Amino acid sequence: MKTLMPLFVILMLFFDIDYSQASSILPSCTLRRQFHLNGMHKSGDVILGGLFEVHYTSVFPELTFTSEPSEHICQGFDPPGFRHAMTMAFAIEEINKNPTLLPNVTLGYSLYDNCATLVIGFSAALSLASGQEEQFLPQEKCSGGPPVLGIVGDSFSTFSIATSDVIGLFRLPIVSYFATCSCLSDRRRFPSFFRTIPSDTFQVHAMIQILKRFGWMWAGLLVSDDDYGLHVAQSFQSELTQSGLGCLAYTEILPWGDNPSELRRIVEGMKKSTARVVIVFGHQINMIQLMEEVVKQNVTGLQWMASEAWASAAVLQTPRLMPYLGGTLGIAIRRGDILGLRDFLLSTQPGSSSNNQNTMLRKFWEHTFQCRFAPPPADWLEAGGALCSGEEDLESAQTEFLDVSNLRPEYNIYKAVYALAHALDDMLQCQPGRGPFSGHSCASLQKLEAWQLMYYLEKVNFTIPFGDQVSFDENGDALPIYDIMNWLWLPDGGVQVLNVGVVKKTASGGEELILNEEKIFWNFNNNQPPRSVCSETCNPGTRMARKKGQPVCCFDCVPCSEGKISNKTKDFWSSPHRDHCILKTTEFLSYQEPLGVCLTTASLLGTCICAAVLGIFTYHRSTPVVRANNSELSFLILVSLKLCFLCSLLFIGRPRLWTCQLRHAVFGISFVLCVSCILVKTMVVLAVFKASKPGGGAYLKWFGAVQQRGTVFALTCVQAAICTVWIVSASPMPHKNTQYHNDKIVYECVVGSTVGFAVLLGYIGLLAIISFLLAFLGRNLPDNFNEAKFITFSMLIFCAVWVAFVPAYINSPGKYADAVEVFAILASSFGLLMALFGPKCYVILLRPERNTKKAIMSRGT
Repeated sequence: MKTLMPLFVILMLFFDIDYSQASSILPSCTLRRQFHLNGMHKSGDVILGGLFEVHYTSVFPELTFTSEPSEHICQGFDPPGFRHAMTMAFAIEEINKNPTLLPNVTLGYSLYDNCATLVIGFSAALSLASGQEEQFLPQEKCSGGPPVLGIVGDSFSTFSIATSDVIGLFRLPIVSYFATCSCLSDRRRFPSFFRTIPSDTFQVHAMIQILKRFGWMWAGLLVSDDDYGLHVAQSFQSELTQSGLGCLAYTEILPWGDNPSELRRIVEGMKKSTARVVIVFGHQINMIQLMEEVVKQNVTGLQWMASEAWASAAVLQTPRLMPYLGGTLGIAIRRGDILGLRDFLLSTQPGSSSNNQNTMLRKFWEHTFQCRFAPPPADWLEAGGALCSGEEDLESAQTEFLDVSNLRPEYNIYKAVYALAHALDDMLQCQPGRGPFSGHSCASLQKLEAWQLMYYLEKVNFTIPFGDQVSFDENGDALPIYDIMNWLWLPDGGVQVLNVGVVKKTASGGEELILNEEKIFWNFNNNQPPRSVCSETCNPGTRMARKKGQPVCCFDCVPCSEGKISNKTKDFWSSPHRDHCILKTTEFLSYQEPLGVCLTTASLLGTCICAAVLGIFTYHRSTPVVRANNSELSFLILVSLKLCFLCSLLFIGRPRLWTCQLRHAVFGISFVLCVSCILVKTMVVLAVFKASKPGGGAYLKWFGAVQQRGTVFALTCVQAAICTVWIVSASPMPHKNTQYHNDKIVYECVVGSTVGFAVLLGYIGLLAIISFLLAFLGRNLPDNFNEAKFITFSMLIFCAVWVAFVPAYINSPGKYADAVEVFAILASSFGLLMALFGPKCYVILLRPERNTKKAIMSRGT
């Protein structure tokens, strides 16, 4: 009900219900106001509307309200604008002849001229929504759908905004071929707006990519004084600032109408500015007015960049303007070929002078052949004017109306008509009971609703004969693509507009710029792209100093401070004379330096000693000394110590991601494996002593071989889980540290998570302290060869090393922190190896007489 209220109000404004006719059984609706619009119409089963700029200006009547106001008078016939309207007529005729698209349905059209005036364009849009019939019965038509099912237009963003604000309330789809304002992508405000031309957002991105390609950091921006220009100015400034690619020397708004003083001021500012690049988001009429002033002041040497609104404007491509506009680079609407269009244009006939359905055709005919349809003004014939017969030879006329070599807006119109036709075709092919509407119903040709077409228009996806795909995104925007044009100034004074590239949005969502720079004509003496910067690049030995109150592109050059020659010195350092960059030296714990060699040698020596001890124990595995000390755990301790020695090698060499992740994980797991074996061994020693006392045999059943292996495995798995969580949540990684030295880069592994590193060390320390306490309790056992004493001494060394490690590690910078950690690993490993296995090897190798069961079991003296 809320949606229908605006339509009811507008209908009440436009129609009076006449109850005074007693002879009529039913009341009739009469138009409250008849708009006198230039139009062109054709009947059909379904009518599509169109809004086009056939005249490019209009004269407003003087409003005194002492009599009925006069209508606006359209002036300045625009043949390309009329060609736009005829392109829609051609597309509809082509669809009607297509046996596969909308079979058994005839499309008609109602096309209106907006005269480049908002009030006329808005009046035409309301006429399309409500109809222009002077009188009809309410029950026959007032309860039906709108006179048109969809509108192609409008040509201006401002007009499209105004029209869509109202027409969108009725969910009447509008497909624009020329309105680019990014504001129209707001689906909440413009729910029924679609377009076959990219939005200004993409056009701004394309412009910035071209600026980046040629290094133009300093440019001027001119925009039209309407929604199109103002939205572009805001978007362009925002994008340019965010990209950091350049600055705007000035931003000026081009006035509408005759305003010579304002234009003079703008051109004088352009002449004084150091910016050699001028970007113009304006319309043809803006550029025509601007160029008149540019010619007067003879402002040359500028590189113009044209928006799609005037990039292919033939009215500006004249020998008079080429000294100024030659070499212009423009973002142009995608060009397409429309086969058969020229033959259709040649068949254009104005029809009878009394036919009010084709006023737009007759206006074109009068403009082309400088004639008038009867009845002409009396002074027309006296001045030598001729009467139009309607049979004049159009092909012999000198008119750009027949020029179909550069179809750009026409190509978008063609796609817009086909989009509506395909949506209508999809809607009429709906199978009853499988439709998308209430109760799985379908739309019917007898009672079509515009909002039903909206559903199918949003999902339309087809390929036109030229090969381009047509579809709309969630905002009603088509897949964006632009041609890049270059205005070539020929030696004979002629003009040729070349396609030198394309910018488009890829399927992945990125933007792609393809530019053939060899084909570009530059309107400068050396035929090279101009240089446009506010301040030249600083010489070696100097740096940029921003000017207060000036854009960031404007700066002074001052001598560099020590160690810097530019604003990016992360990997480089200045030479002694500060005139060029030299690569900073890289520092890390290397295998080539003496410290690295010493630590590597110690690591390999420890590994070899472990292997030798393992060989000795294996060879003498049947002797009492080996058997009495739980040979299985002893072998496992030796293997884990070998891993401890080898893991220190991961701390030496250039840090890489895998070495940073592995070094602490391997270190932590290896030491936990070693210490957990020592802990279990300590518990077994205490259990054996307890079992030797009366009634203590029950202790041994808790310390069998299976329980020992299980305990070691469980304790090691806890450390493995800690390492896994640490690496997954905050993995250690290599890092270039420039904080320690200005002229050096210190490669180091940051731990990622200090908490993870602390938990890893804390768990090792916890197991070591428990082992130490248990061994200390058993230090006075009466055996001659007391294992608890050796474990107590080894754990004392181990804890002392790691307690000293923490403050040393924290206070050691760069590679020395790695060296401290390697030293702690080697020192603790050697301490465990010597304290646990030194006495045993001494007995096995040097005192074999003590390697007996009697000697081991006897009490010490």
